[in-house]
Amino acid sequence: MALNVNILYRETIKPSSPTPYEHTTYKLSLLDQLCPPMYAPVVLFYSEPGKEFNKNVDDHLKTSLSKALSHFYPFAGRFKDSFTIDCNDRGAGYTRAQVDKDLSSVLNQQDANSLQQLLPCNPHDRSADLCNRVILAVQVNIFTCGGVAIGICIWHSVADASVLVSFVRTWAAVARGGSIDSDGVVVDCTSFSSQDLGGFSTGQYSDRDVLPNLVTKRFFFEASKITALREKIGSVGPSADRPTRVESLSALIWSAAIAIAQEKHESLQDLRKRMNPPLSEQCIGFINQLAVSQWPLSMNSSEYSGLAGTLSQSLRIIKGEYLRKLHADGSYLERIKHAGDEQAMKYIGGVITISSWCRFPLYETDFGWGKPTWLGTAMGLNNLVIFIDSKDGEGIEALVTLSKEDMAKFERNPGIVKYATFFSAHILTSKV
Repeated sequence: MALNVNILYRETIKPSSPTPYEHTTYKLSLLDQLCPPMYAPVVLFYSEPGKEFNKNVDDHLKTSLSKALSHFYPFAGRFKDSFTIDCNDRGAGYTRAQVDKDLSSVLNQQDANSLQQLLPCNPHDRSADLCNRVILAVQVNIFTCGGVAIGICIWHSVADASVLVSFVRTWAAVARGGSIDSDGVVVDCTSFSSQDLGGFSTGQYSDRDVLPNLVTKRFFFEASKITALREKIGSVGPSADRPTRVESLSALIWSAAIAIAQEKHESLQDLRKRMNPPLSEQCIGFINQLAVSQWPLSMNSSEYSGLAGTLSQSLRIIKGEYLRKLHADGSYLERIKHAGDEQAMKYIGGVITISSWCRFPLYETDFGWGKPTWLGTAMGLNNLVIFIDSKDGEGIEALVTLSKEDMAKFERNPGIVKYATFFSAHILTSKV
């Protein structure tokens, strides 16, 4: 569904206070450098905040954004080079837009491609030079019904999903009149020191996965269906091996992907809690690592228990000692360079990547007019699945991006048909 989005104006929001001199340079880590060059997007949807508040929504949001930026100072800076951000307070992008439809016209669609129209920039647009590109941009969209959608894009190497959530919730807290804890909001992560990439580029990976015929659709898994799936998988082995919600759904979707000739699964893992000692939740950057699982096409993929067990094993090894050894000798970059070629020789087919945003409290993001009715993301990468908790925290919604041809096959998969709901009836739009 195409939306008619009219851009009313654009401006730059600068931090409310200047960045202290000792914080004017931010060094990227190796993991930041290896992140594909793209923005991480999210869109938060709100029912009508009230006509009186609508008249002042811009000033209110811009003022609170300015205050939040003073604590997340790298987000208002610009890249100096591929290693460094100059925290020069040049500011974040802010766009105000009007949408020609009601909020319900977006919320009641299974097709999620229209979300990109509510973002301040194309997540994969690299037309601007790196040093002139904004690190953070926001677009406030007002619908004809009075509903609001706030689209946010942040450069992915500077912020993963965990940091994005932390920033958005801080911004919302300021908008509600709350205070910010000035201690430890931004922590420099030195556990993965930067390196000279020696000509190695991650751009090729995102270029490979950004295709013209991609479609993103929403699949909702009710709590009862997830429980049934977990019990089905857990009944095969010991009760101690019962998979988590995310592992169960990952196995289900991986099985469907294998049926359309995919056999390799990657799960993006936040390393903050897996380090020893754990890193601060406020530690900015792309602090993630892929947990890779493989399943040859020759093996039966209809038994979810085998897939879930393979996934679980790949996740369990990513712990503090494993990570310390992996990065201790500085050879991690070389392993990354050669991993793709080695795996391509062993396996035929493609890759499906799953990123879980479950347990991130995005539905608690209240700018002063209530919590979100719904939220989504629009990465637009081929063979990518993102899990997001439902508003009640019990179910899980999967945003699945595939080619049009593969999506048609995916929707007909018996497991998907059995466990997923195709219409987003779980979203309450009665007030919209």
